[in-house]
Amino acid sequence: MHTKAKIRNMAVCDQPREKLIHKGAASLTNTEILAIILRSGTREESVIELSEHIMKDCDNSFMKLSQLSIEELTNTYKGIGQAKAIQIAITGEMVKRCKYEQVTGDTVIRSSQEVYNRMAPFVAPLEHEEFWVLFLNRANKVISQKKISQGGFSGTVTDIRIIFRLALEKRASSIIICHNHPSGNTEPSSADRKITARIAEAGKTMDISLLDHIIVAGENYYGFADNGDL
Repeated sequence: MHTKAKIRNMAVCDQPREKLIHKGAASLTNTEILAIILRSGTREESVIELSEHIMKDCDNSFMKLSQLSIEELTNTYKGIGQAKAIQIAITGEMVKRCKYEQVTGDTVIRSSQEVYNRMAPFVAPLEHEEFWVLFLNRANKVISQKKISQGGFSGTVTDIRIIFRLALEKRASSIIICHNHPSGNTEPSSADRKITARIAEAGKTMDISLLDHIIVAGENYYGFADNGDL
């Protein structure tokens, strides 16, 4: 018998859907969750085998899976047509929006870690840079957050005038800026340091303090305030 178990040869209690019903969603492996989303495999691979194949390529990471485009999924995996690729993509988007709901709202920022926790779901998975601003009131409560710009793999251009126009509109007392490094390198570039200094200086003129600049680099980050760079 083939060493990889096919769904039809599994005990009923071990089939992903039955396992979900009887043991709960938390009991499912990542492969089993993907198998439920895909529903069927191919003549050569059961849905479990196909899911194992995909998750292995993604290092068993749903974050990495969510980064694959519809074109990449359909071109790479036999048995993944446009409909299944869309199912994977929309499931990934649901996860992102759940994270958005968890981290947005009336949040008081007390540390760089809290900024990272808030912004990582938005920018950590990206393959291009994005520049965001958090607008805070006098109690350091987040009034709003806004993506200001996005660019390529190696950088993005930021318009300081837009930042402070929005800050004035939102009556913010302070701001925190944040961008990501898709390379995974936490070290600020010379351009990062220059834009930070320019925004901090402009903030002094307008009495709107720049509290921090957080660089998100995957699972790590760099905080300008933590490192004495502000």
